[in-house]
Amino acid sequence: MSKSSGHGGHGGGRRKKHEEHEEHENHERWLVSGFDMMTLLFVLFVVLYAMSSIDAAKFNAFAAGAREGGGAPVTILNDGAAIDAPTQNDSPLKPVQVAQEAAIDGTAQTQAEQAAAAAAAEADARATAAEAQGAYDQLAAARAAIAAALEAAGQSGAAQFVIDERGLVVRVVSDPVLFAPESAVLLPQGAVVLDAMAPAIRDLPNLVRVEGHANSLPVTRGGPWPSNWELSAVRATTVLRHLVVFDAIAPDRMSAVGYSDTRPLVPDTDPRYVTVNRRVDIVLQSTASAEASALLPGIEAATQTTGTDPATGTTSEGSQE
Repeated sequence: MSKSSGHGGHGGGRRKKHEEHEEHENHERWLVSGFDMMTLLFVLFVVLYAMSSIDAAKFNAFAAGAREGGGAPVTILNDGAAIDAPTQNDSPLKPVQVAQEAAIDGTAQTQAEQAAAAAAAEADARATAAEAQGAYDQLAAARAAIAAALEAAGQSGAAQFVIDERGLVVRVVSDPVLFAPESAVLLPQGAVVLDAMAPAIRDLPNLVRVEGHANSLPVTRGGPWPSNWELSAVRATTVLRHLVVFDAIAPDRMSAVGYSDTRPLVPDTDPRYVTVNRRVDIVLQSTASAEASALLPGIEAATQTTGTDPATGTTSEGSQE
């Protein structure tokens, strides 16, 4: 009985040992870390808010001290009104308007400073005028050379000249020099005119822009051209191609554009509008700056000795000094 009890007790001990379980993991431990993070975020936002708040009284006191420490009152022109310091509702980063006559330090310009600024402006104006005169002289020389070449080739009446803000404009009428009506095939006389002008253009530094123009008469319905836009553009490229292929003008200097009938020389009420407005302009573009080029028409007008007809431009004799 005792052995049986002993064995039974030993067996019972084993069973008790097998019934023991591992310790449960604490699944609520994340709450501690979560509360810690919320606390840190709260402290962070409190610090940021404190840093963003500006004590207006202390800021005004600082501004007053800065003014007094500089030895002279400091004022800023804010939209024309003088203010001493930013107010509580005024952002210190607000753009301010500085008077034109104010110096860099905020004080008014002295007479010496004003005289220096006027002298600098006058020097710039003189430099621009000198640049414009140099550009005009170069274009006028090119005009004289082209006119002489056309005269030598027996084509003195084939082109007219004018100098404007773009440069030297050589106007060649299409009829009957370059093209037949509604045609973009270069006429023999047109080839002679272009070949005569080319040597005077070839060695110049100016860029060359070929502009095609048409009159206001519509193209023939069912003809080769949908409109005057295509006709004027192809005529311009035909002239360009001849100057590049047959006259050896560098292609990187060339460009072409068609204007249709948008830039007439004379209105449709003028009896000459059919032939005068149908033209090709070869523009030797000015090499000067935009400011200097804007002065070219004034120089051209000042050097003219005769009136200018918008249809014929300026004669080379009337443009020489």
